[in-house]
Amino acid sequence: MFDNDEWLNQHREDVIDPDREIVDPHHHLWRPDNPAGIVYDLPELWSDTDDGHKVTQTIFMECGSSYRKDGPDHLKPIGETEYIAEAAAKSAAEPGKATIAAFIGHADLRLPLDTLDEVLDAHIEAAKGLFRGIRHAGPYDEASGEFRIKPRAPKGLYKDEDFRRGVHRLGERAMTYDTWNYHTQILDFADLAAAVPGTTMILDHFGTPLGVGPYAGSHKANFSKWKDDIEAVAANPNVYAKLGGLAMPDNGFGWDTRDTPATSDEIVDAHGPYYEHMIRCFGPDRCMMESNFPVDRLSLSYRTYWNAAKKITAGHSEAEKDAMFSAVARKVYKVEADV
Repeated sequence: MFDNDEWLNQHREDVIDPDREIVDPHHHLWRPDNPAGIVYDLPELWSDTDDGHKVTQTIFMECGSSYRKDGPDHLKPIGETEYIAEAAAKSAAEPGKATIAAFIGHADLRLPLDTLDEVLDAHIEAAKGLFRGIRHAGPYDEASGEFRIKPRAPKGLYKDEDFRRGVHRLGERAMTYDTWNYHTQILDFADLAAAVPGTTMILDHFGTPLGVGPYAGSHKANFSKWKDDIEAVAANPNVYAKLGGLAMPDNGFGWDTRDTPATSDEIVDAHGPYYEHMIRCFGPDRCMMESNFPVDRLSLSYRTYWNAAKKITAGHSEAEKDAMFSAVARKVYKVEADV
């Protein structure tokens, strides 16, 4: 699925601002023996992080990888944590390579609190100091059968009282809550953020503006509404924003179906207004650039993504760029800089 080096290598750019440190706060891994046949393990990650930009640390985001095959269902996600703890240890032992510095796992936040605490404690033990929070994402749409990436959430998850109780529990335990949803659900997420102000929340992928199925060709028509909805989310000071993930196939920009991959200039032209609005609403001190690799690798290379991000933020001060490319991620996920 992600073995598309030959296609990506049709377009190679010089690296922009190569000395700027990057903490990539959002990537996934799948080991070679996974039943889905998806492979993007530590060597593949390093192939991307070594491709010119100064990526020193990364943060793993749950993706249903390497779950336990046996035992209670609520503890099966701990298998992913065990896998990533092993990968992180390997990364820390390789000088000059990007280090996996933190881990976001999965739990069903609707579980009774004593059971949820059992899962959180198991993540903490398995992660060997790297566990920071949970992503129990909320994407739901009746047209999802037409989407490339199938959502896993039921309708109305953000309004579920058991779920909200679980999100509140994360705040009580000083853990973060990550999510992604579709643009049609952004106001529901804003309502959740207002209802649970004590939990630090991170909105991934711009709230995922859709552009396939019934949403094909609707980017311009929906942009004004999207802007208003993002303003509503940003009014909640407990919410941070990840700026990336707009090159997924379901965003509908079509990069993944072309004969050649996207260039950074094309990404700037198509995605720049989304980035600029997010930065205006949240401010650089609540924004972090994310690669969302390898999912966005279906459309563009790692080198191209970070070039586009640097072009979009070129007009910001050095302090603001440092915040968005590394400092905010370290603050939110409690990551110490490598010495």
